[in-house]
Amino acid sequence: FFDAPVSGGEAGAINGALSIMLGGPKKKLLQINNLMDSYAKNIVHIGPSGHGQLTKMVNQLCIGSLIQGLSEGVALGKKSNLNMNKVLDAISGGAAQSWQMDNRFKSMVNSEFDFGFAVDLMIKDLKIALNHSNDLGIKLPSTKSILQNYKKLSTLGDGGLDTSSLIKLLEK
Repeated sequence: FFDAPVSGGEAGAINGALSIMLGGPKKKLLQINNLMDSYAKNIVHIGPSGHGQLTKMVNQLCIGSLIQGLSEGVALGKKSNLNMNKVLDAISGGAAQSWQMDNRFKSMVNSEFDFGFAVDLMIKDLKIALNHSNDLGIKLPSTKSILQNYKKLSTLGDGGLDTSSLIKLLEK
């Protein structure tokens, strides 16, 4: 069997531009590639069955950390009364650039969170990744902290909002 988790959000799905993390038998790839080409721009065979899901765990850890950092940066910039459009122009051309910055910075500045990947889904994904890391004996302190922040948001009734709503905890 194949496991084929995706990344790229709702916009990626609508535009046929998802990234697929594919696990499964390499010799069978040609049989399924045409199907995936219809909704993905990036298809990477990671390894045997299960490796797609493991890669998705890595993806979610990275996204959580990126959103936490972006939340802190946006909160600091707003409290410092910076022109956030100019901040975005300045930092998005450098080492801080990311998909999250390109797609969530402005909505975070404007407190718009009614789209995208839900907080409650991120909680589920981070729990799965932390359980796996515990099984491997790996400590992930940043991920644990980020999970706690998402749980706070969910408890406040914001579990259906986009994960970028993490900034709300910093703006209180």
